[in-house]
Amino acid sequence: MIVAAALPLVAEYGATVTTSQIARAAGIGEATIFRAFKDKEEVLEACVAEAVGPDHVLRELASISLDEPLATRLTEAAEALRAHMERMGTVIGALHASGHLRGRAAGPAARDAGDGPPPDARARSFAALRHGIIELLAPDRTAFRLSPEKVASAFLGLLFTRLQTPAAEGDAAPLTPEELISVLLDGTLDASPGNA
Repeated sequence: MIVAAALPLVAEYGATVTTSQIARAAGIGEATIFRAFKDKEEVLEACVAEAVGPDHVLRELASISLDEPLATRLTEAAEALRAHMERMGTVIGALHASGHLRGRAAGPAARDAGDGPPPDARARSFAALRHGIIELLAPDRTAFRLSPEKVASAFLGLLFTRLQTPAAEGDAAPLTPEELISVLLDGTLDASPGNA
């Protein structure tokens, strides 16, 4: 509850957020924060761990109805993952901008936030996300030419490339989630008569 209330404040104020602001947002007394956390630093580390951890987005993926059409399921998954990446970037960016994470050598949040989670945590997170996407593909498993594992990897690869590639001046807007799903499911060739 404290971390959930603190996350939007950390995203807005970075490390300058006060425990008093967090307490008000959580609807608790400030002393309650210090029963759960040693100090504000520990609250900030918990916020970073929550922002970079996949648990929230995995719950969102699991809540997508398997009764929806495949393209709809994957579009909802793309939106959930985009929101997750945006939240992660906003929280870590705000902490960097407020000078909190720069030049710090100690503490897991400092290590993890500079480049994201450590490599083994990144691999576990990617595997969990991939598994979540595989579950969304399961109802249509027989329709694919590739294994659901490969389709899930292709989906995540396309999505993360889209999210991390800044548009160059003059470039068209990045792929929308719907366009990304169309490329994944239908390719980029125009299959209309006369173009095949």
